[in-house]
Amino acid sequence: MGSANLTIDLDAIVANWRALDAMTNCETAAVVKADGYGLGAERVAKALAQAGARRFFVAVAEEGAAVRNALGPNADILVFGGHMRGDTDMINDLYLTPMLNSLDQLTRHFEALPNAPFGIQLDSGMNRLGMESPEWDAVRDIVASQGPVLVMSHLACADTPDHAMNRQQLARFRAMTDDMTAPRSLAATGGILLGPEYHFDLTRPGIGLYGGLPFADAQPVASLSLPVIQTRDLVAGETVGYGNTWTTNTSATIATLSGGYADGLMRALGNGATLWANDIACPLVGRVSMDLITVDISHLHEVPRHLDILGPLQTVDALAEKAGTIGYEILTSLGPRYTRRYSGGFAQ
Repeated sequence: MGSANLTIDLDAIVANWRALDAMTNCETAAVVKADGYGLGAERVAKALAQAGARRFFVAVAEEGAAVRNALGPNADILVFGGHMRGDTDMINDLYLTPMLNSLDQLTRHFEALPNAPFGIQLDSGMNRLGMESPEWDAVRDIVASQGPVLVMSHLACADTPDHAMNRQQLARFRAMTDDMTAPRSLAATGGILLGPEYHFDLTRPGIGLYGGLPFADAQPVASLSLPVIQTRDLVAGETVGYGNTWTTNTSATIATLSGGYADGLMRALGNGATLWANDIACPLVGRVSMDLITVDISHLHEVPRHLDILGPLQTVDALAEKAGTIGYEILTSLGPRYTRRYSGGFAQ
């Protein structure tokens, strides 16, 4: 088989959701946007629904359609991007709940779907999505009379617990919502870890479900094994790959593996990443090309059939650090050519 194997442990995802849920005394939703952070929103959502999750967040209505198809009618699917132009039929037909971000979206939703559920997103300081204080003040009473299912905001610096922005946003969110009777939400994964003040009525973990920081105790979820296509025996002075960026100063055995930047293995990993033959580290040498990487296996006793780039010995965040990025980008960049396999009891 020429394609790499990406194994997703659904039991680990459920265990991470349960662990985060146990940290709070409120409802715990699940964020499954970006195709379940690259791991398959439909399979992830089904497993979490079986475990007890009842609310799921996506970025846009089209993602909501896929999750609705997987879960059927008995789940709430909330759309961070709100009610965009052209979304009305999809929101109505699939019973999606838009988190309205602006006066334009509020007007669009109330005029097109006057009796349909909605939530509100407020900007407590991140300056990204949501209504700012002046516009919120202008419509707060109208919104309250219509009964939003949720009022939420999003923390900018929750992965840095001591950052002053966390307290500032908490205070601003309280000032904007303390007179509301609707359920409230402020915390994603990082906010859960900040403690009960940030939990309100609902938390909505994302990256922590998938084994990523800042949830350091998360179980690893994704394993990625790349098949060895061919090997080369080199003598001292020979180079490997585009641009001659790696030169061996001794004899060496180089394995060429199926996987490259077209599969989400970022070019920045060249001459820096590590792959694993069981528990033996093997350095990636030369550049990452579109479909292939090259790895020094000179110290192995035999040529392996595959090498692992994600797994228990190298988490998504460890690999991300070598690429100068974050675990989110590693996961959501995983390409369509991988053979995806789901493991655990929730995969049945």
